[in-house]
Order: sequence, then structure tokens, then C-alpha cells
Amino acid sequence: MNASGGPMMSAARAYSLDDVRVEEVPLPKLEPGDILVQVVVCGVCSSDAMDWYVSRKVPVVLGHEPVGIVHEVTPGVEGVEVGDRVFFHHHVPCMECRLCQRGQYTSCHRFRETSLDPGGFAEFVRVPAEIVRLDVLKLPDQISDESAAFIEPLACSLRAFGKLDVARGSSVWVVGAGPMGLMNIRLARYFGAKPIIVSDPVEVRREFALGVGADLALDPGQPDFDERMAEATDGWGAEKIIVMPGAVEPIEHGLAHAAPGAIVLVYTPTPPEATVGYRPHDLYFKEVTITHSYSAGPVDTREALDLLAGGDFEVEDLITHRFGLDGVGEALRLAKTHDESLRAMIYPHGIGVEVKAI
Repeated sequence: MNASGGPMMSAARAYSLDDVRVEEVPLPKLEPGDILVQVVVCGVCSSDAMDWYVSRKVPVVLGHEPVGIVHEVTPGVEGVEVGDRVFFHHHVPCMECRLCQRGQYTSCHRFRETSLDPGGFAEFVRVPAEIVRLDVLKLPDQISDESAAFIEPLACSLRAFGKLDVARGSSVWVVGAGPMGLMNIRLARYFGAKPIIVSDPVEVRREFALGVGADLALDPGQPDFDERMAEATDGWGAEKIIVMPGAVEPIEHGLAHAAPGAIVLVYTPTPPEATVGYRPHDLYFKEVTITHSYSAGPVDTREALDLLAGGDFEVEDLITHRFGLDGVGEALRLAKTHDESLRAMIYPHGIGVEVKAI
């Protein structure tokens, strides 16, 4: 109980990426149309470990890839009941404005105004009515909790691949082989891309990339990089380039090796002050397109759920670490470096603890 006599729960609150504390906080209060979800597991995204992004929000309970059991529903809720196992998105668009009508859901003004209360690194999360109505998905029995925790990141990738227009026979270059880069290699293989090239300075990541479907794994610092890239693409360069790190150098590297008519997609945001140097003259005459893909909308999350539930797309082998709330700080450290891990999962009620509706 808190000072006013209300129920409490545990949550991992970040005061900085180096200062994460497990605290007892009041259970969120519900309004009509809301649901309260007991979090079973929540994935750790690399954006949870971006200093510039997190520093603007602290103190904050992070975590936007949760899966849980509906614990309480309020009047007005339709389609979900207490005891349902669900995925729930952290943002939703209005689905009515001009941007939404064009499919630009993540540019909708409502998208970033909606959020979970608190984030998924907590025992319980209040899902606001707007999200309940648009992007809470009941999970079929054949999809595991950990696979379902990949719905949000996979939805982001599906949206990105739509912008890249990846098709059978497209040459795809994934710049960066962290956990999302590896999943995008697998997704490129799923869509029939050939060849699939990956570049990463870390040898163990390059080896893993070959294991999940890359045809060629290159060290961007190796002297013969240009020669091997040209050889793999018949001298043209890559047609579809997806730059994973939110940093200037990988973006510039991708642009420098783009084929005529290529699409270069920036997958992760850079710090606000970052600027990219390129020669518009060169890109103009090569007709290179630069685009970006931010997050995912309700259409994308449903597509991701269908793909995972179908059993033809593996994600659980990307999980290398599992923690309780007391391990969130370590999970963020691992997500920041990626040298020792791929995907980490947080179990707010403890690893191995079965979560059921109370």
C-alpha cells in the first residue's frame, strides 16, 4: 500500500543509463476504456540504451516491447477480457487524419502523444483506451511469450522493408549486425533477396549474420571492402541498403556504395545535432533515394503477429540474456554495446515465474 492506501508494484526506473533502481511505485489508476496488464516479458530495444534519447525522459520506466496478461478491464472495453494474453503497442495514430489516410501512421500527431503508463520494465502497465481500441492484439496459443515480444520490432522492420520495396532477387546490404540487423537479414531472406550482404566491424556478429542467412559478411574496415562489395553485386553496388546504427559514419558509408537507383533507408535515429555529409550532385546523377522508417503502425503489428504465428520466421534464437527487474541496468549496458549479447528479455515478476490473471 502507498501513503494513500493504494496498491503498489515494482518497476525499474532509470535516472540515467548508469543508474537504474527497482522501486515500489503506485499501481496505475485506470480510466474508462483502459486496461491493466500484468507484464510477462518485455524485450530490450537498443533505443532504450541511447543516451541522447533517454536523457530527455529521465527519470523514466523504459520498455516498449511488452507482452502480458490482462489483469483488469474497465467499462467500455471491447475485444479483450481478463486473462487474455496480449501484445500491446506503446503508440497509436488517430487513423483519421490526412497522414493516416496515406499510411504514414507514425507521422500522425497522436502517435507520439500516446504512451503506456509506465513502460514495460514494470510488473503492471496501464494501457490507455486509445491504444486498447487500436493496437492490443490477443495472442494465439502457438506463439510463445518471447516470440510475441518481437512483434513490435518485427513490425518496425516490415514497415521498413515496405519502404525499401525489397523483392525476390533484390540485392540487400544490411549495415550493422546487431540483433535488429540480424533479424533484417532473416527478413531479407524471407522476401527472396539475393545476394544479402552484411557489414559489421565485430567478427562474432559477422559470423552470426552468416548463420541467419547473409551470403557475405564484410568488415567495413578491411582494405578490400570496395572490391568485395563490387564483386558481390556485379560491379553495381547494393540496390537496397538498410543502415542500422543511428550514427553518421554508417549512413555515409551506405551512401558511398549505393548502386544507381538504390534506396538507402536509415533505420535508427541519430542524435539531434548529427549532420550527414554527402554530395547531392553524385546522388542526383545516380538517382539514389534516401528514406527513413520510424516505428510501426497497427497494420504493421498485425502483419508481424501473423508472420510469427505462422511458425516460418524464427526470432527466439536472437535472445541471449534474460533478467528480472534487478537486471535492467545490466541489460541496458549490453544493449548499448552489443559486443556481448544480442537480445535481452526482462521478466518483471522474475525469471521462471508463471504469470496468471489474479
